[in-house]
Amino acid sequence: MDNKKKPGLPKMVGIGASVPDKVLTNKDLEELVDTSDEWITSRTGIKRRHVLREGEDPSSLGVTASEEAIETSQIDKDEIDLVITATNVSDMPIPGSSPFIVRDLGLSRDIPFFDLKAGCSGFLYGIDVASNLILGNGYENILVIGLEALSRVLDWEDRSTCVLFGDGAGAALVSSDGGGRTILASTMYGDPTRPELINLKGGGTRYPPAEGDPDDRRYFIDMEGKGVFKSAVNMMKKSSEEVIGRADLKLSDVDLIVPHQANIRIIRQLAKSLGVGMSKVAVNLEEYANISTATIPLALREVIDNDGIRSGDLVLMTAFGAGAAYGAVLVEW
Repeated sequence: MDNKKKPGLPKMVGIGASVPDKVLTNKDLEELVDTSDEWITSRTGIKRRHVLREGEDPSSLGVTASEEAIETSQIDKDEIDLVITATNVSDMPIPGSSPFIVRDLGLSRDIPFFDLKAGCSGFLYGIDVASNLILGNGYENILVIGLEALSRVLDWEDRSTCVLFGDGAGAALVSSDGGGRTILASTMYGDPTRPELINLKGGGTRYPPAEGDPDDRRYFIDMEGKGVFKSAVNMMKKSSEEVIGRADLKLSDVDLIVPHQANIRIIRQLAKSLGVGMSKVAVNLEEYANISTATIPLALREVIDNDGIRSGDLVLMTAFGAGAAYGAVLVEW
């Protein structure tokens, strides 16, 4: 593909990620719930997950990831116009997580910020929103964060959910200027007929109400596994094909796919449905499990650190999440 970048399109100029130091292995979970390393690995591909310690501040992960994204972008933090935090469960139901991150980053101007809730697709939704705001000439530099502390809202006696998730954050700085990493196209979709496939009826990650009433199921994540699998594959396939079509390209042009890291079976089936070999697919859920909105930027950061992307490569990111929200982003490196 011609390496000449299309003028005027937003760029993904900086990427960062952060996970807690504490690691919970499948062997550790064998002590907590009726499960085994073999059972978890064979069904999910997950071996470990990083989780917050008691008392650790969830939004601090977003701060660390954002600092790395800002540093790698070479843009001064005071040039940021807007902060979007994609998260399923905010630090507090009110005011969310964004104000804590903006405060702790030390951003000096009264810039706007908000939390965005679109399930595991939230980070890609945020990239789409940021790209369109920049194209609308209202903004120049937008920080998009994916932040999750789902360990705080898991039932650690429910083996169908507690083995699946971890904590972490990823961030990207989307800019109207800069070299490379051009966002060629992005898509957002939602299917309102499936809002309860994955749900959590109450809570926040700093002070989970479940601490006061461990029998109240409203404060634990609940999901319908079979429905999630089928919907995830179909919806990520649709959004991937759509975003590639918008860029007037073909799947064969794509050099790397970075899918949402939910389950190895979902990822393999997605690759099969797209006719793509697994050698072109980034996978890191063995180490981190499902960190929802943070999975894609974390996986992307690891590929970059391992020199897995070259200038001119086409990178496709695709995700599905709670509320049956899904989407994709196509970037030319």
